[in-house]
Order: sequence, then C-alpha cells, then structure tokens
Amino acid sequence: MFENINTSASGLTAQRTRMDVISDNIANVNTTRTEDGDPYRRKTPVFRSRASRGTGSFSQILSERASSFSQSGDSSRRGVEIAEIAEDDSPFKTIYNPEHPDADDDGYVEKPNVEITMEMVDMIDASRAYEANINALETAENTAQRALDIGGA
Repeated sequence: MFENINTSASGLTAQRTRMDVISDNIANVNTTRTEDGDPYRRKTPVFRSRASRGTGSFSQILSERASSFSQSGDSSRRGVEIAEIAEDDSPFKTIYNPEHPDADDDGYVEKPNVEITMEMVDMIDASRAYEANINALETAENTAQRALDIGGA
C-alpha cells in the first residue's frame, strides 16, 4: 500500500526541485556576471530511478528489480530522485551593447543561455507532472480508505 505513496512522494519532490531550478533560470535571465565572472549558465535537474544506482545493462537492472520486488516486496528503491543539477553547455547569447559594463572591447556582451520560452514550457510540464503525482497520491489514499472501510463493515 505504501509503495505507491512513496513513489508519488518522490515524484512530487523531484518535480518541486525541477520547478525551483526553472525559477532560478528565469530569475537569472539577465545576469551577465556571476561570482566566477561569467554569465549565468542555465541549469537542469537530472532525474534517475532510485533503483538505477547500480551499474549494468538495462536488462540486468530490469531483471534484478523484478526479482527483488517479487521476492521481498521492497519498495524503498522505487521512485525517482535528483542525480544532479547539471549546467547547460550551450553557448551564451551575444548582444551588441557597448554601454553595458560587461561589454568586451568590441562592444559585445555575453548573456545567459536561458530561453524564457523554453523555461515556461518546462515549467508547465513540471506543473502537470506535479499534478499527476498528486492525483496518484490521492488515488492511493482513496484505495487504502476503501480497503479499511471493507474491513470495518
């Protein structure tokens, strides 16, 4: 019963982190100088299955997961987690603005590699995934409640 709740809860946490990263990207869309002197670089969360911490081929991992779930019912490794917050290696945008304090000798300024449109699409996707996890969580809760009602009748 709790495995569905744990899986949905991990999804909620992952999508909330994703929305936080997207918010940071949007907030820094005009940041031309960070602590290291470069423009802000877009960040993206990298998700992984909790069960994929090991190494091996896809078929090995799949068969190991199937046997461990069928034998022990262990759900502690189900769900998703954030493996890392990676930086996008795409090039910075360059604009001509010789009056800008961060302009180079030719008058060009490097701007962050953040595209607002892409970030908004990602935010909508993350919001919908978050809502889907809430619905799955509510379904698991309703199923558990009905099971208790059957046992009490």
